[in-house]
Amino acid sequence: MTLAILDLGYGNVESIRLAFARLGQEAVSIRDPQLVRNAERLVVPGVGAAGYAMRNLTALGLVEPLRQRTRPTLGICLGMQLMFDGSDEADTPCLGLIPGRVWEMHAASGRPVPHMGWTRIEEVAEGIGLTTDDHVYFAHSYVCDDGPATSARVTYGQVIPAALRYGALWGAQFHPERSGQPGSRFLKAFLAA
Repeated sequence: MTLAILDLGYGNVESIRLAFARLGQEAVSIRDPQLVRNAERLVVPGVGAAGYAMRNLTALGLVEPLRQRTRPTLGICLGMQLMFDGSDEADTPCLGLIPGRVWEMHAASGRPVPHMGWTRIEEVAEGIGLTTDDHVYFAHSYVCDDGPATSARVTYGQVIPAALRYGALWGAQFHPERSGQPGSRFLKAFLAA
């Protein structure tokens, strides 16, 4: 199996590669449009800002190859957010693979933004490797719409889609590479998709 991690020169590429290595799966870093089209499984990592990421994707000619993918693709944190129509972060148009928007979180009593740390999964769909009451690690200030693609939810002053599945697209707002056994189970489920 070809497992590729999109390398835009920033983000959590190495920690994701190591998380897959712990599962016995080698991952290669890529940024070539043809390799993006052809990888059996692709991970779009994310740490940073939506506008900067979309400018990099555009400059590297990766927007259309990402839009044309029909094979399993996993977006992590910002990588998941980029799959939506757009982000309120600098009013950024995104990839448009999943209907909906990404919006800035608002602080709630005892719930500062950014949302950083471990949060308990409250609702989860079958087949994604997570279970209710798993704790997973978050680090984000923006959140996507909760909708039909949502496959796991947490509450942090508001409902947050923790994971999604939309056809061949998978997403994790949490960081599976930092989430211990629950994160490993999620990545293993993605490899089996």
